[in-house]
Amino acid sequence: MLHTGHPTRRGVLGLAAAGAAIVLAPVPASATLSAAAQAAVDRVRNNRTPQEGRIVLRAPPIAENGNTVPITISVESPMTAADHVTRIHVFADKNPTPDVATFHLTPACGRAQVDTRIRLSQTQDVIVLAEMSDGSLYMTRAEVKVTIGGCGG
Repeated sequence: MLHTGHPTRRGVLGLAAAGAAIVLAPVPASATLSAAAQAAVDRVRNNRTPQEGRIVLRAPPIAENGNTVPITISVESPMTAADHVTRIHVFADKNPTPDVATFHLTPACGRAQVDTRIRLSQTQDVIVLAEMSDGSLYMTRAEVKVTIGGCGG
């Protein structure tokens, strides 16, 4: 017999999963960035228009401490000599210095995936750009809520 008014375990888990999916849903590339972050992204873009897709960014929806936020970035690519990811760039929109990391990849990597920890000064978007061997560019971003900042800000 079900008791109305009391959440079930399945219901709570379903709501938690839905909330995480909403928080980590990609934000349109046209969303406004800080001036410093926009300048950093523009340097990588180099007049190219980033496409959506191919990048999966996994990050916690809420980071209790911004000093060490785990993220995983994977890019759909065969990683062959003719078709591979050359660089993955990570930016944090509201960090004092938005350039977080650049990873250089080659076909010898076997797959285009990076697992790392980053610092976030406050709740903000993490932006990822992936440069491909044919010169194309892909972009995604996700918001991470930070309860304690990690950049002294």
